[in-house]
Amino acid sequence: MSAAGDHPFVEAVARYAEEELRPAALATDAAEVPRAAIDRLRALGALNHLAPAAYGGAGLDLDADRRLHEVLSGACFNTWLVWAQHAPFVGRLAAKLAADRAPSPLAERVLRGEILCGAGISDVRRFPDRYIAATRAPGGWTFDGTITWVSGWGLNEVVAVAAVETSTAEPGTARVVTALVPVSDRTVATPLRLATVTGSRTERVRLDAVPVADEDVLAVQSFDEWRRADAALSGDARPHLFGLAAAVLRELEAEPHAAAREVAAAWSPLIAQFRATAYNLTDEAADAEGPHRIEERLALKITVLEALGTLTRALTASRSGHGIAADDTAQLHARSAQFCLVQGQSAAARDAHLARLAADVPNRPTIQESLSLQ
Repeated sequence: MSAAGDHPFVEAVARYAEEELRPAALATDAAEVPRAAIDRLRALGALNHLAPAAYGGAGLDLDADRRLHEVLSGACFNTWLVWAQHAPFVGRLAAKLAADRAPSPLAERVLRGEILCGAGISDVRRFPDRYIAATRAPGGWTFDGTITWVSGWGLNEVVAVAAVETSTAEPGTARVVTALVPVSDRTVATPLRLATVTGSRTERVRLDAVPVADEDVLAVQSFDEWRRADAALSGDARPHLFGLAAAVLRELEAEPHAAAREVAAAWSPLIAQFRATAYNLTDEAADAEGPHRIEERLALKITVLEALGTLTRALTASRSGHGIAADDTAQLHARSAQFCLVQGQSAAARDAHLARLAADVPNRPTIQESLSLQ
């Protein structure tokens, strides 16, 4: 499967990914995504490729944007993660610009790719047990609480945060307020010790009564509306899964053992089929109303995640003892695949995946049957 396609912009990013990001991927994982990598992506136009042309956007269609995610995730998963926190919000700002008003000064800097945006939206999934609280204030809002994960910390100048307002007019209702929050002395980060994406600069961030201006609000939605949109997003097999799969297949194809190459030959057409089906389902859902074929989409995502586990185990096995060395790409890819199991995970996605794993237990005698055999 082609990761770069024929769009000149994607080809330029692909050359950078191949020549610089891929060779440094292990070092980046061991240390951190360097500022130089973000500066280079900015220079290439990859920090605002989804912005309107008036703001320097690249005019990419959806297929080219997907290939960009595949290229970067396959070359350096840590760099992709930092970039992927930022990129979708540029598209979201562009959509708001078309439907609403001129951007705020902060939003305009994001649209122009001048500053990197982090993402702190997943805590809404834990409501009401854990969430960022949004309180109405004159001219805006106050956000307070702890964001569990923010990647790219130290590179970000702003974070897109989803907070929950519970004090609405009707008892028992809640609204989700998503807004741009500048990094300041009121946003205090605590390092996290992760076992995967260790170079992604992912930290826990405390928002200490941070003021948010109305002009920096991206959306105010009912909780149910937010949850429906999130369920659709978390239910899809997205491009980074296929970028990572392509990287693992590429390394299996280069292994000296014929058996490893046979694994790649057996799985490559299946991964390509999964990819085509996943994108078709996502496109169908975008044109439909409601949770269109969500169970099929979620089932396919789980299938792709399990395939990634199989492929990374094959790469580890093919390298024998070297495959468990911390400086081997087999371990880098295996840990990246583990991250994919929980990244963007909704409760529905988690439960569906665990149900699949429970159902996949091979047939075996029950305890009673085992006792009767003795």
